[in-house]
Amino acid sequence: MPIYMDRHDIKGITAIDVAEAHKKDLKLQDKYGCKALTYWFDEANGTTFCLIDAPHKQALEQMHHEAHGDVPNNIIEVAPETVNAFLGRIEDPKPATSTGDITINESAFRTIMFTDMEGSTTITTRLGDEKSMELLRSHDAIVRNAIKIHGGSEVKHTGDGFMISFSSVSNAVECAISIQRDFNSYNKKEPDTPLHLRIGISAGEPVVEGGDLFGSTVQLAARICNHAEPKQILVTSVVQKLCMGKKLPFSDHGEATLRGFDEPELLHEVNWQSV
Repeated sequence: MPIYMDRHDIKGITAIDVAEAHKKDLKLQDKYGCKALTYWFDEANGTTFCLIDAPHKQALEQMHHEAHGDVPNNIIEVAPETVNAFLGRIEDPKPATSTGDITINESAFRTIMFTDMEGSTTITTRLGDEKSMELLRSHDAIVRNAIKIHGGSEVKHTGDGFMISFSSVSNAVECAISIQRDFNSYNKKEPDTPLHLRIGISAGEPVVEGGDLFGSTVQLAARICNHAEPKQILVTSVVQKLCMGKKLPFSDHGEATLRGFDEPELLHEVNWQSV
């Protein structure tokens, strides 16, 4: 059966309210041929995202309606492996107590980072397959080490770059800074074969208008990465604002018109060399 993620926008509810609603779904799921796998809840914004194995969207809606009356605002079909890569799980976390009760208060808001290595095709042409593969392995090792240190989750390896998910906005920016600093150190040791990266970062929720998991957030991060210069980190205003108080080195970069987006996007540069 397909797996769906739905979105509920209900102000004023608590994590306990959502946990009780999830229990009611579990009691009714067999009646509608569904399996309520897990959910994410952001109390500050009143948003809940449910992950449900269901024969079709209507069965999911019917189960929710009878269980507690909270019919979702949006529903999209998702791949479980993609959900796991972005959000870190596809089932309820293990109970913290012996009673088996689970109250989840974990936001599904994620920060998405794209990295891109400059001139990978040129490097292959100039150095040949064997040497270029050595450089690529060095590149991958540097980025993956930073991802691990800063609590990121590798969503996709694009060959000469990465798509990475973070639950913490500041961790994402700090990871980007570490990546650029580590490549700067690498290039000092290997001046004949330097590696330079572009990095773009955006942030958002998993289900908005459209049919893809983190669709607009992913597209925006990719476009920002493409817009960046080698050795540059660019982020959205949302990312910059959510890092206020963290003493991270941002400067205004101005507006950019990015392919696929109707309105110009105000960008900020992370001045990683000043850290």
